[in-house]
Amino acid sequence: MERRLATILAADVVGYSRLMEVDETGTLARLKARRKEVLEPLVTKHKGRVFKVTGDGVLVEFASAVNAVRCAIELQKAFAAANGDLPEERQIALRIGVNLGDVMVEGSDLYGDGVNIAARLESTAEPGGVLVAASAYDHVMNKVGTQFEDLGLQDLKNIAKPIRVYRADLTDQSKPLSATGGTTKEPTRSEKTSIAVLPFVNMSGDPAQDYFCDGITEDIITELARYRSLSVIARNSSFQFRGPAVDLAAVRRRLGVRYIVEGSIRRAGATIRVTAQLIDGVTGAHLWAERYDRRMEEVFAVQDEVVQSIVSTLEGRLAAAGAAQVRAKPTASWAAYDYFLRGRECSVRYKIDAADALLARAIELDPDYAHAYAWRASSLVAKYWRDGKQETLRQALTCAEKALSLDESDAWSHEAMGFVLLHSNKLALAGMHFEKARSINPNDVYVMADYANWLSYMGRLDEALRYLDLATQRDPFPPSWVWEIRGTTLILAKRYRDAISAFQKVPIENYFTHALLAAAFAWAGQLENARCEIALAREGNPGLTVASFDNLPYADEAHLDHIREGLRMAGLPE
Repeated sequence: MERRLATILAADVVGYSRLMEVDETGTLARLKARRKEVLEPLVTKHKGRVFKVTGDGVLVEFASAVNAVRCAIELQKAFAAANGDLPEERQIALRIGVNLGDVMVEGSDLYGDGVNIAARLESTAEPGGVLVAASAYDHVMNKVGTQFEDLGLQDLKNIAKPIRVYRADLTDQSKPLSATGGTTKEPTRSEKTSIAVLPFVNMSGDPAQDYFCDGITEDIITELARYRSLSVIARNSSFQFRGPAVDLAAVRRRLGVRYIVEGSIRRAGATIRVTAQLIDGVTGAHLWAERYDRRMEEVFAVQDEVVQSIVSTLEGRLAAAGAAQVRAKPTASWAAYDYFLRGRECSVRYKIDAADALLARAIELDPDYAHAYAWRASSLVAKYWRDGKQETLRQALTCAEKALSLDESDAWSHEAMGFVLLHSNKLALAGMHFEKARSINPNDVYVMADYANWLSYMGRLDEALRYLDLATQRDPFPPSWVWEIRGTTLILAKRYRDAISAFQKVPIENYFTHALLAAAFAWAGQLENARCEIALAREGNPGLTVASFDNLPYADEAHLDHIREGLRMAGLPE
């Protein structure tokens, strides 16, 4: 069967059955006129070919993605103009999807995923909207005079892999005047439901209590991220804005959010005062504010109340009872929670031994603390990278199993198990747990990045990079290990200069990353830089050799060989 690359435009009438029920004769007449007077001239103008017509839809082939998207945008504007003063129940509106892909040719008809994805995008689009697959967007950005909103990876019905999707902004681009005579930018749809939680200010007068304030803030971020209706900026990005006098306008501009949460914590002995407020980043209006004076053991109730209040304010349709059920109380012991927060902070900063000791103490104080087991399992895997001892990995597995037995519905418990299984070379089982974590909390950037890491080990490099793109879109300032995953994936994709750029995005915090950067430099032919990075790696781990990387669990041995060969070229001994 003949195949070719084509851009497919799929268009469908919104509410066709309803329109026919209200006025069958009039609807058919208007639809026929629209096809003849609007659709056909525009398709001809943009050099398209209609290859299938249904009662309420049409499929059009274009040789150019730019022509296809221009045609889609002009179609929507022309249909809106043609509706004029028609009553709403008689207006004809379209949904449109555009995809560039490989198609199968049979006579004058086309088949295959290239067509199917366009059709699925069309069914997902809003009335009057245009959705464009990344395959087409890459060819049209900055060429059609329209802005696009990145909707990230989307799961489409009966399409095996998530597709990155962009929405064309068809609104009037003029900016309304503000009360002060300047211009105000009306937020995009994603901004209207996006939120950043700034680090709560430590009002205790003791800098040593910063970890506690950061921990409370991070838990609020995590719980808000469970709501699929909210797009929550991750910790590393929102924590760029620290202090009591933050410029909220700058926060909104840099993070692209509509709503901002800020607050403070004063801890004195066994008592705690938490203040929090929710602010509309566009208008500056304070939507909600509250102060809580509680005993330390009630800190979890305070977190729950803050989350419930924010969700109830932003999404009135969510019942408060439902908000309360989302979060299980992590521990009854505030002392265990205190150790957990310090252990988690050490873990994300690669202070593995300190993290292990603190998390072990949290478990000792509360043997049923699922989160403490999960984070300790992940820290032990990081320790295994360094010592290579199977006993360390077995200990990590025990912690992950305990975490899951305590809370099977917790994303981090599944993350921990996936992490352990990945480094036990049980890649398929690891994938099941990473998938489960993603389904429980799809907005969590760490979950997304760890899933991308698994995809990279599986050799699914393009998918891994797409998820990493999405992670860094939601968190423009991710932790260093996210850039490490991206850099390693780019080495495997043989995009060495891009890999070097990824590794150099943030200060390198461990010997492992110095070694991987050395491999990237070596493959790029920059051997002097490669040798410098190997020296830094061996300074952090004097016993480091090429063999130290043998336990990296790549599904394809050729990928591991590629990493090892880069290390050899950089001068790392066998």
